Amino acid sequence: MEAFKVKGGKKLSGTIKPQGAKNEALQVISAVLLTEEKVIIDNIPNIIDVNRLIDLLKCMGVSIEKINEHKYSFEASSINLDYLNTKDFEEKAKGLRGSIMIIGPLLSRFGHASIPKPGGDKIGRRKLDTHFEGLVKLGAKFQYDKDNYRYNVNGKSLKGTYILLDQPSVTGTANIVMTASLTDGETTLYNAACEPYIQQLCLMINEMGGNISGIGSNLLKINGVKRLSGCNHKIQPDIIEIGSWIGLAALTKSDITIEGVELKSLDQILNVFSKLGITIEKNKNSIRIPAHMNGYEIQNNIDGSVLTISDGPWPLFTPDLISIVLVVATQAKGSVLIHQKMFESRLFFVDKLIDMGAKIILCDPHRAVVIGHGFKSNLKATKMTSPDIRAGISLLIAALSAEGTSTIHNIEQIDRGYENIDSRLSQIGASIERFK
Repeated sequence: MEAFKVKGGKKLSGTIKPQGAKNEALQVISAVLLTEEKVIIDNIPNIIDVNRLIDLLKCMGVSIEKINEHKYSFEASSINLDYLNTKDFEEKAKGLRGSIMIIGPLLSRFGHASIPKPGGDKIGRRKLDTHFEGLVKLGAKFQYDKDNYRYNVNGKSLKGTYILLDQPSVTGTANIVMTASLTDGETTLYNAACEPYIQQLCLMINEMGGNISGIGSNLLKINGVKRLSGCNHKIQPDIIEIGSWIGLAALTKSDITIEGVELKSLDQILNVFSKLGITIEKNKNSIRIPAHMNGYEIQNNIDGSVLTISDGPWPLFTPDLISIVLVVATQAKGSVLIHQKMFESRLFFVDKLIDMGAKIILCDPHRAVVIGHGFKSNLKATKMTSPDIRAGISLLIAALSAEGTSTIHNIEQIDRGYENIDSRLSQIGASIERFK
């Protein structure tokens, strides 16, 4: 196991470029299974979760060529379906939440798919019902092996239909879209997720010869085609990482420029950070967060009541940045109620922040009141353990702002979502050391 030793209290400065979007990468890499032709994907982040998925596909028989650090070609012309029944497949698939998204492509192309209960962040219940209910409506037969915790779907004569999702699940939408793209007839998918990741997946499938309309809305129409061809696809910048660097700049009073951003995907994120009092300068394809030497002040609601920041499906504020906003609020002037609606365990990392001196009242598993210090007293260094990707990066940001030297254990959780984070932060002045 590795850990970070972080000396906090340093002002950072410089330019940082966001990696390719982790959530998009997991979807579009799964989509290479939809065709036997070569698919080239650029701007793939070099992170644990993505590398695990690439390794899983390779073991399934996908021919993979690494063109450069972030660009790969995939050719799924000879898939070994027998591998799905091996112990090796079970172990690899269980270690990755994103493995669930190979179900749709395998079902639509080969008529059968099977997968063990996938892993991922321990942030509360993350049911898979939406995925399989949608596949059943397309005509698949579903069977859950409760003794082995294994999901099985079969269906060689799927038919397009009308599907109303019980919730706008991003991965559930991705699985149904990929399945429907090779399904006979038209599938209407209502209450679909419309995150940028889903938009990019749909655009990629269309480049492969698919027929998807309504992209960017919660009503998708997928006209199935007989086969899909290869394509070239480039992954967008990771909006979650961009939000993380905004929070880092604010909490450490640093002047940081984030280059290579897609501003159209950042509106809601920038809006929420501005309500915390953070100044953000927008340029054509970059944003700058100037050093907040006098701190930042939370805006109350127009009637004077305490601001509430909550998450929700796109285009509402992403749940993956709730942890970052909470940490940033610990040094703001004023108070804010953080309402994390989607996962009941995502706020349980706040006890570490309280140990560092933050004023936080955890009301219940979903709500926390943060009373900002206004930089009148700094957070204090401590030893802590990263529980999941987003809590891990939040604790790292807290450590970089704290007085003294902190130690963060279980940093594999951070590495799952952030590429070479220690070296990249060191380049803008952070004092961070990785050790075993």
